[in-house]
Amino acid sequence: MHISIKASRLAVIAAFCMALAACGTTQPNSYSGISSSSKLMPNQNDDTGRVPYSYSTTANWKKYNAIIVDPVVVYRGTDQQFGDMPEKDKDVLASYMQTKFAEKLAPRFMLARDPAPNTLRLKLTLTGAETNTPVLATLSRFDIAGGIYNGVQNARNREGTLTGSVIYSVELYDAASDRLLSAFITKQYPRPWNLGASMGSLAASKAGIEKGADALVEHLK
Repeated sequence: MHISIKASRLAVIAAFCMALAACGTTQPNSYSGISSSSKLMPNQNDDTGRVPYSYSTTANWKKYNAIIVDPVVVYRGTDQQFGDMPEKDKDVLASYMQTKFAEKLAPRFMLARDPAPNTLRLKLTLTGAETNTPVLATLSRFDIAGGIYNGVQNARNREGTLTGSVIYSVELYDAASDRLLSAFITKQYPRPWNLGASMGSLAASKAGIEKGADALVEHLK
């Protein structure tokens, strides 16, 4: 009887946590302090919630064969969305973003340092992040209520329960003319059944960075 009551209480707690997760999911801002903020508009073509604001021109990405990846900036504006994340964790994510984006872009572009014809300049600004909820992020994949909810979210490629994420801006310039070609705000996170990404406070944020880098490479094909 005692075990049954305890199990029931845990199920209620799990369901409550999932409700909070679903209702309290952070929605990215348009961030007044980034260079392209005045040009960003709500993205009517995105139904995933991953890219809520964007700006684009009719750029011919195929003509570009090199890219300058500027040092990743950690956003300090009052509309940042890091919550109470420690500075050292922000620095870890910014460093990871710098490495992963350069790594993913290298097969498509020559990595350059100086402006030149047919060269892009990529400016990444880390504007927000959430950490995994220790232990519960993983356990919520296995209890009954969490398993059902996360199964649905996994099929929809949407955010799982109690899992971290990362938010950042992408700005792409023609390096020679310094003309803004494309910009967007994106929120990235792993699929709910990526169990490895639920372990460790920054694992989901890092997985989100990798997904975002892959998405950018696809965007520039």
